[in-house]
Amino acid sequence: MPKLVDVSHQITDGMTTSPGLPEPAVEESTAVAGSVPGHATSSGRVTMVGATGTYVETPAHRYRDGADLADLDLARVADLPGVVVSVGSARVGPEAFSGLDVRGRAVLVRTGWDRHWRTESYGHPEHPYLTEAAAKALVDGGATLVGIDAVGVDDPSPAAEGARPALAVLLAAGVPVVSHLCLLDQLPEEGFTFFAVPAKIRGMAAFPVRAFALVD
Repeated sequence: MPKLVDVSHQITDGMTTSPGLPEPAVEESTAVAGSVPGHATSSGRVTMVGATGTYVETPAHRYRDGADLADLDLARVADLPGVVVSVGSARVGPEAFSGLDVRGRAVLVRTGWDRHWRTESYGHPEHPYLTEAAAKALVDGGATLVGIDAVGVDDPSPAAEGARPALAVLLAAGVPVVSHLCLLDQLPEEGFTFFAVPAKIRGMAAFPVRAFALVD
């Protein structure tokens, strides 16, 4: 029988996703005006930036005319055949995907960096990343989505700050990027389908997802 595996982090009040980003504020049991007499109604409120927790980035995050969350094709983020690529170095080059069939797949890069989540080490400037050449190899190979269990797909060094070439290559090709995945060691290399669907919000380019896999 197929098994569901959750590979997303939970979002909690005041948590840190990446150093420097505003912390989310989660208010529970906020009273709602106009509730029916005799029937208590309450609803929570969350204030946060889009890049919180495990989130997806759409082309609009980088390109003015790119698709935002409301335009995102579900075929790009749901029911995708997946493949996990385990890497042993911080700098992930195109050789990591050599000989691998990525066409039409969600390519999830397992670095093991999620073990540092919610610690000072997580945002360390030596976190794993994809090179621009690796991103081009994935685009040329026809990958539908790219995910990573680290801060992001780009070089975090001061020299590369702001450039984000790997993200630019992927988003230019319409390939959504899911960052801050976790527990990829609980997935097989192949034989699963992947889902990372965000809310359908006009004008937002990045937003948290409940990322999970259905393992055959």
